[in-house]
Amino acid sequence: MLAELNYFYGKPTTIGQYKQKFEDFVVTEDLGFELTNDGEHVFVFLEKCDCNTIFVAEQLAKYVGISAKFVSYAGLKDRQAVTQQWFSLHMPGQATPDFSNFNLDGCKILKVTRHNKKLKIGALKGNYFNINLTSLSDKSEIESKLALIKQFGVPNYFGEQRFGREQNNVIQAIKWANGEISVTDRKKRSFYLSAARSAIFNNIVSQRIAQNLHQTVLDGDILQLAGRGSWFVAQAEELPSLQQRVHQGEINITAPMVGDSPLGTTSVAFEFEQSCLQSWSNFNSLFAKERVETARRSIVVYPSQLSWQWLDDNNVNLKFYLPSGCYATSVIRELIIGSE
Repeated sequence: MLAELNYFYGKPTTIGQYKQKFEDFVVTEDLGFELTNDGEHVFVFLEKCDCNTIFVAEQLAKYVGISAKFVSYAGLKDRQAVTQQWFSLHMPGQATPDFSNFNLDGCKILKVTRHNKKLKIGALKGNYFNINLTSLSDKSEIESKLALIKQFGVPNYFGEQRFGREQNNVIQAIKWANGEISVTDRKKRSFYLSAARSAIFNNIVSQRIAQNLHQTVLDGDILQLAGRGSWFVAQAEELPSLQQRVHQGEINITAPMVGDSPLGTTSVAFEFEQSCLQSWSNFNSLFAKERVETARRSIVVYPSQLSWQWLDDNNVNLKFYLPSGCYATSVIRELIIGSE
């Protein structure tokens, strides 16, 4: 599915690899807010390697003697990487545990404090990435594309991990929408709906790229102020000035995370999105039944603080920051034909 999506700068010809070692892919969470150092929730900042987030949460709960349902985190982090992330443990009226004897292979506790609110899914500002691309076949192509990415960004595609192993979550969502299966498990319902909406978003972004519209404001587009959630609809008389603001990075063009509520676009942009959605019409009744709200997401993401250092002619180290919900693999995809 991802292989079929279009590229901003053309399909890369450089062969390369990443994640050959855990240390080749390092992720550090940025919550984006200060912790209060007191309150009902114990916050644990933990570095993990070759461990999935849910398993670590369960082990933390077991260690302090609470149910796993009282442990939360801002997001799932890759198992095949070195990741630093926060966990919150709801422990009202209890002393902060001593974690000096917490022993879990691949895990190291870096900091413990308290906060007055639970850490919820998505409640982080973004992530810092430190990634090694290895065994590269063409240094010059990587250099030229990194310069373009720094200026113009990359498609804000959802990455493979959103869709499950071998796209299983999307496959099951299609079967569910077609009435071939019923889904009663609450978590599976959420995973399948999320995967379907993400696949539809990716497809719309890819179609804009195919028509060279990913940096062109259409009459009726929904535009988002960069770094903020507020948005507005593009009016025909404002297109020249809005186009300039897009090129300056002040505003971003969005595509829908489709649900049961209206798209919000009008005129040319609405017609474009409607044409893209025709092949996904089998989901209309499911989204209505599940009362899924339509949302908007920028079609471009700009990796901030992007820098790179060549370790030698075939290996490069990348450092950059992405907002919450954006995928480093969307950056890597523009650079190499490769594998983990």
